[in-house]
Amino acid sequence: MTSAHPDSTEGSQESPAQNKRRIVFVTGMSGAGKSTALNAFEDLGFEAVDNLPLSLLSNLVFSDDNEDSVAIGIDVRTRNFKAHLLLEAINRLRKNNELDVTLLYLECSSSQLENRFKTTRRPHPLAHDRRIIDGINQERELTRPLKHEASMVVDTSSRTPADFRHLMEERFAPMGASRLTLFVTSFSFAHGVPREADLVIDVRFLQNPHYVDELQKLCGRDKPVADYIDQDPDFSQFITNLKTLITPLLPRYASEGKSYLTLAIGCTGGKHRSVYVTELMFKWLEESEFPVRVFHRDLKVGTK
Repeated sequence: MTSAHPDSTEGSQESPAQNKRRIVFVTGMSGAGKSTALNAFEDLGFEAVDNLPLSLLSNLVFSDDNEDSVAIGIDVRTRNFKAHLLLEAINRLRKNNELDVTLLYLECSSSQLENRFKTTRRPHPLAHDRRIIDGINQERELTRPLKHEASMVVDTSSRTPADFRHLMEERFAPMGASRLTLFVTSFSFAHGVPREADLVIDVRFLQNPHYVDELQKLCGRDKPVADYIDQDPDFSQFITNLKTLITPLLPRYASEGKSYLTLAIGCTGGKHRSVYVTELMFKWLEESEFPVRVFHRDLKVGTK
């Protein structure tokens, strides 16, 4: 068992200080979900503005008749886009004690982005008469400083639009609108640790159903797989210890004002052991005082 993934920035943000006006900059890779994110922010009561020139930023943020929280979409399509100018503007706003400023970077794998552009038949804003992948590579380089300085990085490669909206709602719900929300996900280490993970649990030490012919095509939701994992001599004590670890953490996270907690459980293929343990923890956490959702990232079965 390990704690939060050391390279992850997503999920590290705490709830903003009460009474501060929220300013969220939404940037990242074209095709990674900026429009979906801005729509989610609008549903949460933010004023959502896309492709705002930086020269107009002060007018929007400090307008006398605008006290709403604001979500601002800025990417390579924005006029005179330069990463260092955006970072300078964000740093200036962060010096204002009345504002809570977040830089949200939307990431996605190059292959997934290429597929999205081909499916929608939309041109990449930097590709012009070149290959789509050339535009993607150029954009990744141009926005690298933003990703490095981001308050939160969300990788949408394996997320459906609906799940991505849920994630935005959980992360940015207004203060007092919701208490701590728990999110339990299974994943395959072969496809990387979820960037949103707060706690990462590695269950690859458990006996692997993949090597049993009659279990190989099943998943962790199937009883024969569950029975096989249950008979591992260390499984029962492991689950007991895991619950003992998590139980005191939940009220502490809640008392610190954290609005979400993501528990990611991984195995080699993301199909058997991690799925079963995730389902087990989901059912156990349903009995807690906190709302909980489950997601199997690499099983391709969606959410509950």
